[in-house]
Amino acid sequence: MNSLGFTAVATQRVEAPVRRRRPSAVAQRRELEGKLTALQKDYAELHAEIFEAAQIHRRLCAPRLVQYSQFEIANEIFAVRHLAGDFFTVNERDGQVVLSLGDICGKGLAAAMWTSNLVGRVSFHSALSCDPDRIVSGVNRDMCLTGKLAPLASLFVARLDPVTGDLEYCSAGHPPAMLLRADGELELLSDGGLLLGVVPTASYSTGSVKLNAGDVLLAYSDGVIESRNGMEEEFGFGRLESQLRQANSLGGSAESLLFSVLAAVQDFAATHPLVDDLSLAVVRRDAGALSESQSADRLHLS
Repeated sequence: MNSLGFTAVATQRVEAPVRRRRPSAVAQRRELEGKLTALQKDYAELHAEIFEAAQIHRRLCAPRLVQYSQFEIANEIFAVRHLAGDFFTVNERDGQVVLSLGDICGKGLAAAMWTSNLVGRVSFHSALSCDPDRIVSGVNRDMCLTGKLAPLASLFVARLDPVTGDLEYCSAGHPPAMLLRADGELELLSDGGLLLGVVPTASYSTGSVKLNAGDVLLAYSDGVIESRNGMEEEFGFGRLESQLRQANSLGGSAESLLFSVLAAVQDFAATHPLVDDLSLAVVRRDAGALSESQSADRLHLS
């Protein structure tokens, strides 16, 4: 073997891999504990940020209970995944009260991220006009112009005159609100049009009713009627109507009616997980209030 060959062999021997010692069990445990601590810290920070986002969402919505003259307005929203894609707002303009209950299609963080966007659009168009159909049409155009990224959404908008009780409304693909009269008659408020974000030139119609003394208006998202029990039965429209009637027969405030209905939904679902966000809003006119016609009759008699 020549010197060149010897050198090659010698070099090969020098560069032979050196076996490394495996870390001891104690070192492995310390490494795992360090990773676990880091994960726990990340989880705590994420949980805190989600909680903060939930508080912001709540502040974007109307207070849980507001009152205008003879009207009580109560609302509640339950998120199926930390943050809700539902919302309820109240805006005042020129002595009128504009109520809006919206539902972003989908759930969780993705739906919640669009909530502030839609709430802002509703507020913007409510400042331009109190007419429910104009508000809905404007929001729909905006959603369509956003492009394919924008989700579909349903929206119920109502304008209430807290002095006369006159209410005009427009429903964009939203479940029909229930108007339970003091005499037990039930009216469904379904005038409106398509879901938001489908057709930019969609036309929307406006319906009108009058809330008299003792009347109750219930607006809700489809998560309420689509709640399921262990047998995969939906709560449904019939149960919602029945519970509203039962709760109203006991009298009480708008808030008590609201929680009575919510309790019925939760009892029905029991341990079955929620399938969608829940939102409810109850508008109740004081049973002791007098309508304009009643006031006129009383004045005439006196």
